[in-house]
Amino acid sequence: MMLIPPIAMLTQSQGNPGLQRTDQSLERTCFQTGRPYSDRLDLRADVAIVYGIGSDMPSRVESWRSRGYRVHLMTGVAWGEYQDYLYGRFDGVNHEDEVQTEQSGNKIGHGGDVYYMSPGADYGKYLAAGVRKALDSGVEAVHLEEPEFWVRGGYGAGFKREWKAYYGEDWQPPDSSVDARWRASKLMYYLYRRALQQVFDSVLKYNREHHTSVRCYVPTHSLPNYAHWRIVSPESSLARLKGCDGYIAQVWTGTARTPNVYRGVKKERTFETAFLEYGAMQNLVRATGRRVWYLADPVEDDPNHDWGDYRRNWQATLAASLLQPEVWRYEVMPWPERIWTGAYPSEGDPSKRVGISSDYATELQVVINALKNMRQRQVRWDAGTRGIGVAVSDSLMFERGDPTPSDGDMSHFYGLAMPFVKRGMPVQPIQLENVNLPGYLDSTRLLLISYQGMKPLGPEAHEAIAAWVKKGGLLMFVDRDDDPYLGVREWWNTGGRHYKTPREHLFELLGLDRDAPEGEYKVGLGAVSVVRRDPSDFARDPRGDQKLVAKARSLAELHHLPWEESNHLVLRRGPYVVAASLDESTGSPLSLQGHFVDLFDPELRAKDGVELAPGTQRLLVDLDRLPARSASVIGCSASVDGVLAKTKSWSATLEGVSATPCLLTLKVPGEPSSVKLDGHPVATAEYDPQFHRLAVRFENTAKPRRVEIRW
Repeated sequence: MMLIPPIAMLTQSQGNPGLQRTDQSLERTCFQTGRPYSDRLDLRADVAIVYGIGSDMPSRVESWRSRGYRVHLMTGVAWGEYQDYLYGRFDGVNHEDEVQTEQSGNKIGHGGDVYYMSPGADYGKYLAAGVRKALDSGVEAVHLEEPEFWVRGGYGAGFKREWKAYYGEDWQPPDSSVDARWRASKLMYYLYRRALQQVFDSVLKYNREHHTSVRCYVPTHSLPNYAHWRIVSPESSLARLKGCDGYIAQVWTGTARTPNVYRGVKKERTFETAFLEYGAMQNLVRATGRRVWYLADPVEDDPNHDWGDYRRNWQATLAASLLQPEVWRYEVMPWPERIWTGAYPSEGDPSKRVGISSDYATELQVVINALKNMRQRQVRWDAGTRGIGVAVSDSLMFERGDPTPSDGDMSHFYGLAMPFVKRGMPVQPIQLENVNLPGYLDSTRLLLISYQGMKPLGPEAHEAIAAWVKKGGLLMFVDRDDDPYLGVREWWNTGGRHYKTPREHLFELLGLDRDAPEGEYKVGLGAVSVVRRDPSDFARDPRGDQKLVAKARSLAELHHLPWEESNHLVLRRGPYVVAASLDESTGSPLSLQGHFVDLFDPELRAKDGVELAPGTQRLLVDLDRLPARSASVIGCSASVDGVLAKTKSWSATLEGVSATPCLLTLKVPGEPSSVKLDGHPVATAEYDPQFHRLAVRFENTAKPRRVEIRW
């Protein structure tokens, strides 16, 4: 969970606001903070997201707006300083029985009397009242963070009351049967969707009354992570609610380092897990018209890792996010206060806590500013076969509790997905709830589905999949039909339907026998491969990945889908090269030929060729893709605005986080004759004639500074 850092003493600045930043209206980058403006927090992103709806919220909003930011609001949905609601000061009704409660009677809290809520009928109205105060302060968007119901909850009086109202029957202990567990999870899913719809409705009403266009977003963990951590959240259903404009994908080291099993070995696989998490979030919005930002955190909620650990894992998640070319908006960090002013174990001496190093501070700002430029038209992959998908459903979250929880390591998902990622195939989680959207499956060539650990929430998904197969799609159905949740009361066995499993309904639409044995079947222009195995077996078996991939390859090659495996994922986005060399794979280390600058290198040195060891990632600038006859920025640890590029000169305004190093690197046509900062010669300017690279160094300040270069 994204934890709010403790209050830090930060110096306020009353200086003149900086220049309006270029293309802010695109809202390419953002960050969230619970603090007012400070020179040490000023990341020069397009958007500052002010966290919390407390009494000082309007002044914090104004402090960021006055510094040239577009300002959004974020507030927690599941928990917060919501004692007015809890104790009845909001509406005269005590709501303490709406706290999420375990079987033991223990209330699930976030410290003190801040609890995770089981939203009652008026909870969303309370949140809406707080949000309206932010709307009066002029915020341009509202982020309703982390609607989360812990699977171990569901025993409180408020939840029992909601059960009776929703199902028309008395509450059953969620752990008493798989049917009760399923129904409890569906209710948890509904309650937060209802609460959010109340807030969305309130914002839409405000927009009508005040002729404004405030938007609503939901920052949320990915579906694979919520299921893994045993949390229920509305996820894909929110994109179908009126008034929901999209998501922030809260993927970071803390989620992506959750261990999973591959080839029988359980361990952290941060890069690969993050790649699948980001892919799941992108597929929540694909074909919906909604927006998504990708989050990456330079540290994480656990404060006991050392700086080296944070840095390596941030690079892994950041690279994974950049391998989703459809997305070009980013939350560059949560809580900059805990990054710039926090102290964490030293990499060399874990017993010592130290602040961020100048190297990491430089690297972070270089990358943050590069992220503004990821909307590139030219995109090219160097990877294995594309167009492979693994189906996921929100119901992955519904089978995670007693009495019979699904695989604790989520191997029913990772067993199908990880073998392809490890072979350099950019596999995508395909959201079953979205497959009936026009065009959603157009880029999918091969789709793997299992109903072990999840079930389709409605029959309409099958209609879309059957139509897709008949038009040429290739489907692998991997299942042993022994999941106990097949027996829950659901659409496939009620309302006149009498299927033992929802798979039977899909096979019927495909024209297959309900109990078709293992094998391959021609269906229209496409084909179906039936594999009678539990997908978790492919994760636990040391050779399971080979067995699964062999079946997939057989299906693909029989039906003319080109098959290529790789030990890397490389994506070119304009001049940027995102490269990941995969461990637990085969082949020699990844070598890239050309002239590059690595943005993960705080010195931004130019190199003739780059080699990546297995398990490492790079974000490179291809110098050969930059113009030869004019100056262009390679990387900079400050924002670069107001650029004036002429035949014999280049100038721009630079702003960075105060008291951090500024390193500006450019590719220039020739050796400079002068380099000036605010009209004075710069003390440190280095020119490398081999790569036509100029490096200019000085210290960042909280005010705009003008750099001018002539040659």
